[in-house]
Amino acid sequence: MGTILLEGMEFFAFHGCFKEEQIIGTKFIVDLVVDIDTVVAERSDSLHDTADYVGLYRCVKREMEQKSHLLEHVAARIVEAIRRDFPAILAIDLKIAKLNPPMGGKMQQVSFKTLWKK
Repeated sequence: MGTILLEGMEFFAFHGCFKEEQIIGTKFIVDLVVDIDTVVAERSDSLHDTADYVGLYRCVKREMEQKSHLLEHVAARIVEAIRRDFPAILAIDLKIAKLNPPMGGKMQQVSFKTLWKK
């Protein structure tokens, strides 16, 4: 068993409930942790025996590029895309942070975190 982490992925996207958020956009930080059986890859040294980091990143990027009102919706799409493209993955831990949210006061970020297990 092994864990692959893609940490601090930065995206400029247009997610939010306010009209301005969907027009102006803002920066998001995504952290992805996936568990996968890596026993074969540890011996074979073959990319085909594990989850390709680039492919995981592309799943996240593709879903971050689609506008949504809720981070919960974006997260569900990312989890579903990863499950579809990487069926060997056993668990997905995903965090999406919206930097400088329009809350009427100074705030670094708001985040949504989800966990899926097979």
